[in-house]
Amino acid sequence: MEYGSVLVFVILAFCLGAVLIMRKDTIPPKLKRGMAIFALIMILVAFFLIVYNLLTMGSSPNGG
Repeated sequence: MEYGSVLVFVILAFCLGAVLIMRKDTIPPKLKRGMAIFALIMILVAFFLIVYNLLTMGSSPNGG
């Protein structure tokens, strides 16, 4: 698995969530709900990737 890509995705997902929380008053109401759902999905996938990487941390990528 490409750990650099996973790390970038996790950082971006949490940054998007933080920006949406901090700037929630300035986001237009029509975009707010869609962006919140999109950020929630990204954060859930990021948590899944973190847990998956922690569970498979000790295994060898080539099976040997």
